[in-house]
Amino acid sequence: MLKHLKLRNVGPADAELEFGPRLNLITGDNGLGKSFLLDIAWWSMTRKWPAEVNSKLTAGKKARPRAEGEAKLEFSFTGKSKSVDYTSSYSRRDEAWTGKAGRPANPGLVLYAMADGGFAVWDPARNYWRTQQFGEEVQDRPAYVFSPAQVWDGLPGIWSDWQCNGLIRDWAGWQKEDGAAFEHLCAALKVLSPDPKEILEPGELTRISLDDARDMPTIKTSYGNEVPLAHASSGMRRIIALAYLLVWAWEEHQQAAKLLGEATTNQVVFLIDEVESHLHPKWQRRIIPALLNVMQSLVAGAEVQVLAVTHSPLVMASVEPSFDAASDAWFDIDLVEEDDEEPTVEFKKRPFVRLGDVSRWLTSDAFDLGSARSLEVEEVLLRAADILSEADIDHAKAIALDGELRGLLGDTDPFWIRWRYVGEKQGWLR
Repeated sequence: MLKHLKLRNVGPADAELEFGPRLNLITGDNGLGKSFLLDIAWWSMTRKWPAEVNSKLTAGKKARPRAEGEAKLEFSFTGKSKSVDYTSSYSRRDEAWTGKAGRPANPGLVLYAMADGGFAVWDPARNYWRTQQFGEEVQDRPAYVFSPAQVWDGLPGIWSDWQCNGLIRDWAGWQKEDGAAFEHLCAALKVLSPDPKEILEPGELTRISLDDARDMPTIKTSYGNEVPLAHASSGMRRIIALAYLLVWAWEEHQQAAKLLGEATTNQVVFLIDEVESHLHPKWQRRIIPALLNVMQSLVAGAEVQVLAVTHSPLVMASVEPSFDAASDAWFDIDLVEEDDEEPTVEFKKRPFVRLGDVSRWLTSDAFDLGSARSLEVEEVLLRAADILSEADIDHAKAIALDGELRGLLGDTDPFWIRWRYVGEKQGWLR
């Protein structure tokens, strides 16, 4: 599990973070470094940037110093047998992050779901170092890193023909075999479903084109049809891809561990960017609890750590019943603007307070909105509040503003109580 991360002269700002062993939520405006933080977390445990492994990625590039001078990354994580502290400095001549030579610690299974649908897997059985003839230690495949298309169509190999068959072929093969892999896939889909009444369930295999010889998996819909996965909605494809890659990573890890004669890991770190991406609100309310539980459906006794980036107030509200300050953490990245000074970015670990109503999360430190309303309504309500605070209210001005309010606010908006009370008391509303 990733425990500690310290950035110096890299990224938008220097930062030091202590992660919870179970759930870590990361919020902040666009462009302040949330995805960058996940890239750093991935590199810290695997020592490879995603785009170094797969050049087809448009994200996951190597981090570089933001200014002149020394740049450092310090981190610690719980390895297979012990906790590890590590410091890496950036070598400008080598354009690389350097540190201790030789075999690094084993962090367990590390999964990274990127915002664009790409995915990365580091497997302790397949991607760790190995000893060759004469005792030389070399790193095996650095990781399995998929572009969005490769998740579905397969990951071509470097040392072999294929590293992964892809979702469509694997799903079809698992379904035909009707063995443990398909059982695990069905279980993962069930856990990740949006509603107990809308369980994601595989349908019959089909063909979608004369020009496509693949057996195409389908998913049953709540309205009775079976939709080919190639035609599924963006939200369903997001969840289906997550379920598939979790199962694929675990199935392949089991096979590799068996070949090596080693025990499987029970330690899983899951990084997920924009966890609510493409998801309906009812799905957003379930996704974090589901991700914490889905590995338990695959791995008995799994120790799962999640680092999730979100822009969703529903996601924040959804964890209120289960958030535990002893095992969980919330990090907020803010742009701080001081008078006569350049704006700066700050990484803050905030105390998690249960706010209940989702609209209160919109106006909290997580999202910093002035109100949970449209910009037009927010502006007119500010003007209305200014009028109500005046000792001597201009009736003509108030009546004109009343017309604007009627065109923007709903009839049951709670602001009407205050507005009408003052207006009727002072005589400019009848």
